[in-house]
Amino acid sequence: MTIDEYRYYLKVERGMSLNTVASYCSDVKAFLEETGKDGKTAQPSDVVGYISSKDMSKRSQARILSSLRSFFNWLILEKERDDNPCDAVDFPKLGRYIPAVLSREEVFAILDSVNTGTWNGLRDKALLETLYGCGLRVSEAVGLRISDIFFDEGFVRVIGKGNKQRLIPLGDVARDAIQAYLEARPFDSDVLFVNAKGGKLSRVSAFNLVKKQTIIAGIHKEISPHTFRHSFATHLVENGADLRVVQEMLGHESILTTEIYTHIDTKTWQKSVLDHHPRR
Repeated sequence: MTIDEYRYYLKVERGMSLNTVASYCSDVKAFLEETGKDGKTAQPSDVVGYISSKDMSKRSQARILSSLRSFFNWLILEKERDDNPCDAVDFPKLGRYIPAVLSREEVFAILDSVNTGTWNGLRDKALLETLYGCGLRVSEAVGLRISDIFFDEGFVRVIGKGNKQRLIPLGDVARDAIQAYLEARPFDSDVLFVNAKGGKLSRVSAFNLVKKQTIIAGIHKEISPHTFRHSFATHLVENGADLRVVQEMLGHESILTTEIYTHIDTKTWQKSVLDHHPRR
């Protein structure tokens, strides 16, 4: 069984994103090459030895173990082996992860720092307004097409993880920024955010844009495009938005994931639900 076959399984049968597929396959390939195993003969001791030999964080260890567990489960599914060596390996205990969040004033400062005197500037403004206004992942934002924007209805259609589609309300500010950019850009294609040659803007370009505007705005925090997504969710909940609605907009399968992203203590929303239930 080859890595290419495993990649096909992740992409087509599991419906994982290209970034996740690449990460899983990279982890598995590195393990097989360094241990000299073919997947069928790997033992728990091989997994433990491989992880122990790496100078990495617990979060990185957990990611690699997840990749390997998935690979061995696939081999079991393909009748290539009967057991998963990762089952005998304890996952490292991870602390509660809370990413950086921007205040509303900091977000506005970054958005207002963009020079909109050129079509590129209008694009940058539209991209940042979309990241914050719709809470998109960076891959979702750069993957948008003009046909995904329903200006009259006020919605954005997003294809998220697992090729799952969701509709997100498009606010007036983000809508106006997108329309201003589209009127000024010199390219005619269905790709929404384009680079200087008219091709799709890359994730790296989006990261660089955020870093540049953060410096210009005088914000001294280590942030990324994902920080806008997290800030979007946090500000919604702070203003009283229902957590389930935020969960839908973010595309989270579990509300516990949304709870982590929005800094809401589990007992707070749990108590709210139970207090309003007719069988409390």
